[in-house]
Amino acid sequence: MPPRDPLSLITEAFTSLLFGRTETTRLPVRTSTGQAQAVYLPTAAPGLGDSGVIIGREVYSGKGYIYDPFQLYGQQLPAPHWLVLGESGNGKSALEKTYVLRQLRFRDRQIVVLDAQGEDGVGEWNLIAQELGITPIRLDPTATLDGNVRLNPLDPAITTTGQLALLRTIIEVALGRPLDERSGFALKVAHAYVNQTTVDRQPILGDIVDRLRHPMPESADAMNVDLEDVRAWGLDVALVLDRLVDGDLRGMFDGPTTVGIDLDAPLIVFDLSHIDRNSIAMPILMAIVGVWLEHTWIRPDRRKRIFLVEEAWHIINSPSVAQLFQRLLKFGRRLGLSFVAVVHHLSDVVDGAAAKEAAAILKMASTRTVYAQKSDEARATGQVLGLPRWAVEIIPTLTPGMAVWDVNGNVQVVKHLVTEAERPLVFTDRAMTESASRAAAAALAEEALAASEDPFEAETEARVMSFEKRQGVG
Repeated sequence: MPPRDPLSLITEAFTSLLFGRTETTRLPVRTSTGQAQAVYLPTAAPGLGDSGVIIGREVYSGKGYIYDPFQLYGQQLPAPHWLVLGESGNGKSALEKTYVLRQLRFRDRQIVVLDAQGEDGVGEWNLIAQELGITPIRLDPTATLDGNVRLNPLDPAITTTGQLALLRTIIEVALGRPLDERSGFALKVAHAYVNQTTVDRQPILGDIVDRLRHPMPESADAMNVDLEDVRAWGLDVALVLDRLVDGDLRGMFDGPTTVGIDLDAPLIVFDLSHIDRNSIAMPILMAIVGVWLEHTWIRPDRRKRIFLVEEAWHIINSPSVAQLFQRLLKFGRRLGLSFVAVVHHLSDVVDGAAAKEAAAILKMASTRTVYAQKSDEARATGQVLGLPRWAVEIIPTLTPGMAVWDVNGNVQVVKHLVTEAERPLVFTDRAMTESASRAAAAALAEEALAASEDPFEAETEARVMSFEKRQGVG
C-alpha cells in the first residue's frame, strides 16, 4: 500500500476525535437510462415528439407536451380526429382556443369553428375573431332579413346527390324519424324538377316547397297514382321545409348563398349563439353548415384543415346528421382534415338513438382528451374509450386545466398552460362570474395564476413565439 498523504492522516485523526469514528468514503452512485426508467415508471412512457403545437406539460414527468394530428398521422396516429370531453368550468374552452391560436402560426393551416356558445349577443369566439381581423359568419333567425347571412342547401357548389341527402337529413331531424318511401319519392321528384327548370339563378328551398305543394302531373303518371296522392305524400316534407322558408328559422337558408363569404381566411367562425341549443334547429343548422363546407371549403390542396365543433353532441346524437359527418370524417385522411368534437358528457352521445353512428365517429377519433368528471361518469367514459384503470381513477380528481390525454393508446395526464399573450383572449366567459359559477371561476383563475408563476410557462411562451424561426411558420 502506498504511503498516505500527511494531510489526509491529520484530517482523519481530527474527524475521529470529533465524531469518535472515521468517516467512510463512498463511491458515487451511477445508473443507466434503462435502470432509471425501470425505477421511475411514470417517466418511462415515450412522448409524442417535438414537432407540433405546445399544449403544456406532462404532470408526472414534467416534460413539455406537444401534439399535432398532422405531424403524428401515420404510425403514431391512425386518424387525425379528436374528441374533447369534460364538464363546464374545467378548461375545455381555454384548450380549444389556445390550440387554434397556436395552429394558426403554421402557414398551411386553416380552421373552421362552429361557435355554439356566447353571451351579450355574440359568440364566444368573437374576441379572437376581432383580434385577427375576421368577421364571424353570424347565422341569426332574429336579425333583419336583409342583413342576414344565408347558406343555400341547394347551392350549385353542392352536388345534386349531396343536396338531396341534406334535404332528407333536415326533414328527418325535424320529424324525429326516418323519411318513409312515399315522402322520399315526393321530395326526390320535386328536387329533380326544381334543379332541371331553374335557370339564371340559384334554386332555393322555396322552390322545393312550392313544387311539393303543387306537384306536376308527370310525377303522378310515373307512379301510376293520382296527383292528390303525390301531394299528400309531400305534405309533411313541405311543412318541415316551410319552417326554414317562412317560419321561425327563416332568413338563414331561404335564399342564395350570401356573396363574399371568405373561405380562404385562416380562421372561419360560424356564430351559432343566437340559436337555441336545445331545439331541433341546432342539429339542422350543423348539418347544413357541414355539408355546405364539405362541398365549398374542403379542397384537395396542400393546406391542413381543422373543423372544430362545439356542442358536437347535436351531430353525434342524431343518426341522420351523424351519417353526413361520418362521410366527412372518412374524407379527412385524404383531404388533410382534422375534426375536433367538443362534448360535455359521453353519455350524451352513446345512450341516444344514434348509438351505432356515435360509436363509429368515436372510433375514428384517435385522440381523446378527458377533463374532470364525476366518478360514475368517469367509469362509463373509461369503459367506452378503453382507458387504463389508473387514468379512470384520476379523472374525478383532476383540477381545472388538467386532463387525461389518450393519443392512440399513449396515455398521459397533461397540465394545459396559457401564455400571458393568450390569456385575455382565452378566459372571456363572463357567465362564469355569476353566482352559480363563482366557485368554478375562482378555481380556474387560481390555476391560471399558478401557471403564470410556473417557470415552465416562460419556456412554453418562448417556444410558441419562436415557431417562425425554428419551424418556418408564420
